[in-house]
Amino acid sequence: MAKEIFYTAVDVGSTKVCTVVAQVGTDGELKVLGTGLAPSQGVQKGRIENVDEARESVYQSLQEGQRYISRGIISGVFGVIGGSHISSTNTTAALDRAAGSITSQDLRQLLESSYPEPEPTRETLHVIPTGYKVDGLTGVRNPVGLHANQLQLESHTVSGDAAAVRNTVKALTANRVSVTGLVLQSLASAEATLSGDEREIGVMLADIGGGTIDIAIFRYGSPRYTAVIPVGGDNLTRDLAVATRTPFRVAEEMKLKWGNAMPDLVRPDEEVVLPSAQDVAQANGDPDPGPVSPRRVVRRQTLCEPLHLRSMELLKLIMSHIPQAGLRQLPPGGLVLTGGGAEMAGLSQLAEATIGGPVRVAYPDGIAGLPQLLKKPGYSAAVGAVLWGIRYQGAGPSYSGNGRSRKGAASEKAETAKAEARSAGWNPIRRWVKGSKEPAQPRVG
Repeated sequence: MAKEIFYTAVDVGSTKVCTVVAQVGTDGELKVLGTGLAPSQGVQKGRIENVDEARESVYQSLQEGQRYISRGIISGVFGVIGGSHISSTNTTAALDRAAGSITSQDLRQLLESSYPEPEPTRETLHVIPTGYKVDGLTGVRNPVGLHANQLQLESHTVSGDAAAVRNTVKALTANRVSVTGLVLQSLASAEATLSGDEREIGVMLADIGGGTIDIAIFRYGSPRYTAVIPVGGDNLTRDLAVATRTPFRVAEEMKLKWGNAMPDLVRPDEEVVLPSAQDVAQANGDPDPGPVSPRRVVRRQTLCEPLHLRSMELLKLIMSHIPQAGLRQLPPGGLVLTGGGAEMAGLSQLAEATIGGPVRVAYPDGIAGLPQLLKKPGYSAAVGAVLWGIRYQGAGPSYSGNGRSRKGAASEKAETAKAEARSAGWNPIRRWVKGSKEPAQPRVG
């Protein structure tokens, strides 16, 4: 009997840990077998600060996701990684060669030479080919077969703090699973939310999580800029907690229930009742709530003011990365908001009024077999990491129990095939997930 293949992604975020377990059906559809959701502990700003607490959160999420599997167990996972320790750069590698046709071996040699020199404090996560230059001709997607004397490769390289990467791996491998690969948060979310047209004409994606905002700018089909902003949706909650003098957990509930980034969209006469000290004490399980205090009634617009101000600040921080990416203005494809923080009511309207360009809130969609439960912005990274795992199976480094990456010959071959596929504009996932009769398990190597 053939061994069942499970593709598992674990998104270890600042507020939640999400696990998605899936298979590829015989007709090429994505079959989500299980999902697991657990409150995140030991993670601040996308970076693990307490491995034991993070491990327990991952365990709860994995257990919930695995209980839906009738046969087999989870062995390898793709982990989503983020945090302010992430950095990226665009690099160029050149190959002088004798005149003749360019081969796959030339691409492999170029890709290997484009990897940065190993540093004890940094870990390379991605080296993504973005284009080739052939004898001075730029913008070549797939140079194999062309005659040339000189070949140059342009790549987008992403790295992270080595200790932070190893801590993420430890939190996963401590639950008796191997780490097949790590995927940058913004790239994972892009895999589940961006269309091929958006990537081609240029688009900016902002994944608003609890502790960070992950940025990715695509042009000509590939990522050209990635960054992490160390603020997120939790900052809105803290502002609301201070303004209403309520605990963080209560403020989070109020934000989700009554919050709006555009107070003008709320009726001026609408009022809300803030919880009393007794309500808060009962919610926290305190048997002695103290003296009775009355509930407070405030206008909903007043409640939304601190959320509006902080949302404006977050949008300014997002837009500040356009010049940092070397662009003069927002790409033609506009701004795509995703992540749990993108679910804030009024945020897309505020963004449109602020940046003067197209804005949309994105969630995993257009994927055959995806359950309704996962069609929310907060699940973009987890779903995207599953798609990444299927699309690039065997590509990139895997990780051992000590958190150190390992990369063998098979992985290097897959990386080269991935470079060829990406430069040729080939995207098997976007073909088979929309219901076409492509092979059930797309191969890249």
